Amino acid sequence: MRTRARKVGKEYVLNGEKMWITSGTIADVAVIWAKVEDEGDKVRGFLVETDRPGFKADDIHGKWSLRASVTSGLSLQDVRIPESNLLPGSGGLKSPLMCLNQARYGIAWGAVGAAMACYDCALQYALLRKQWRDQPIASHQLVQEKLTWMINEITKAQLLVLQVGRLKDAGKVQPQHISMAKRNNVWMALECARLSRDILGANGVADDYPIMRHLMNLESVKTYEGTHDIHTLIIGASVTGIEAF
Repeated sequence: MRTRARKVGKEYVLNGEKMWITSGTIADVAVIWAKVEDEGDKVRGFLVETDRPGFKADDIHGKWSLRASVTSGLSLQDVRIPESNLLPGSGGLKSPLMCLNQARYGIAWGAVGAAMACYDCALQYALLRKQWRDQPIASHQLVQEKLTWMINEITKAQLLVLQVGRLKDAGKVQPQHISMAKRNNVWMALECARLSRDILGANGVADDYPIMRHLMNLESVKTYEGTHDIHTLIIGASVTGIEAF
C-alpha cells in the first residue's frame, strides 16, 4: 500500500493511486485506505468526497469479465479532507481486512447461484437436444455423469455455506470457515460452468445462453476478495498452526 496520508493542522492530505475500484467514477464518496506518516505508517481509513480538488477517477475499459460493473482507477494528488473524515477506530491492516469476511461470505452464496444457473441451462438443453436416432443427449452416459457431478457438488456447496451462515448467526464463525466456503464454491461454480459449456457444445459460447457470461465472471470471482491460493494458505495456516505467507 503506497497511498499516504499526512496530518496538516486539522486536515489530512492524501496522495496515491488505487486500481480496480468498483463504482469509482459514479460514487459520491470513496473509502480510501492509506498509511499515515505521522503514525508510523499505520493504515487508517478515510472518507473522501469525490468532488474534492485533486481527486480523479477513470473507468477501466477492455474487460472480458464483470462487464456490467463500473470499474475504475483512482488518483489522489494533495487531496485535503477534514480530520472528521477519518474512520473512527480504524488502525492497521486488520481494519480493511475485516470488511473482507462479509464480502467473501456473500460471494460463497453468489457462486452457488451461478453454478445453479449453468446446471439448469445444461440440463434443459440436454433434455431437448437430440442426436442419433432422435434421442436426447441426456440419455448418454457421459452427459449424465457431468450432470450428476454438478448437482452433487452444488448440493455440497449449499450445505457448506449454509453451515457457515449458521456459525455466523451464532457468532462463532472464523475467517478460515469463510475462506473454505469462498474457495470451494467458486472453484465448484467454475467447474460447473465448464461442464455446462461442454454439454452445450458450440452453443455454449453463444450469447443466447448464459454459460460464457457466468464463466467469464467467475474467472474474476476466483481472484477477487482473496485469490484461490490465498484462501488455500488461510486454511492451511488454520489446520497446521503455521503461516506459509
